This record gives sequence, C-alpha cells and structure tokens, in this order.
Amino acid sequence: MNMIELESEKSMKKLSDEVTKEQLIADFMVVLADAEALLKASANHGGEKLAEVRAKAEESLKAVKAKMAGTQTLLLAKTKTASDATDAYVHDNPWSAIGISAGVGLLIGLLIGRR
Repeated sequence: MNMIELESEKSMKKLSDEVTKEQLIADFMVVLADAEALLKASANHGGEKLAEVRAKAEESLKAVKAKMAGTQTLLLAKTKTASDATDAYVHDNPWSAIGISAGVGLLIGLLIGRR
C-alpha cells in the first residue's frame, strides 16, 4: 500500500469512528431525557429517602448533560476539521482522489457482489 491509500484508509476509519460517536451521543441524550422524565414522574411518590435519591440522580444527570454537551461540541469541531482537511486534500490532489474513490468503489462493488 502506498501513502495515499494508507492516509485514505485512516481518514475513512476516523470518519466511521466519529459517526459512531455521534450516534452514541444522540442515543445517550435520549436516555438522559427518559431518565429525567422518570424522575419527574416519580416526584409525587415515596418518602424522604426516595427524595434524597431523586435529588442525587438529578445532580448526576445535570453533570452528565454538561459533559455530553462539551463532548458534542468537541466532536463537531473535530468533524469540521476532518472535513476541511479532506476538502483541501481533494483540491490539491484531484487525480489521486479520483483514483482512490474509484478503487474504494470497486472494492465495495466486489464485496457486495459476493453476497
């Protein structure tokens, strides 16, 4: 494999990891929203001990939400950087990019055709 193929493979791996991270963040945000709804729904039930547990859970949820927001912002920035780098590479090396794209397309076609 030459340097261009290795760089392309690394870029594709990085992009697939970022997409997976984005989906994970989205799924986790749904779980957080459901947990908040559950806490609010149980607000009228239970005694003093349940109120303590509920307050502790609400604090934990707030902390996790803040961390997730920061992670999401960082992920968006990294995705934008990767997109800009890919765009610059394609503009600087159009024929290499076309060759790599054709090779990847051929490989995907062969893999799909085997099924």
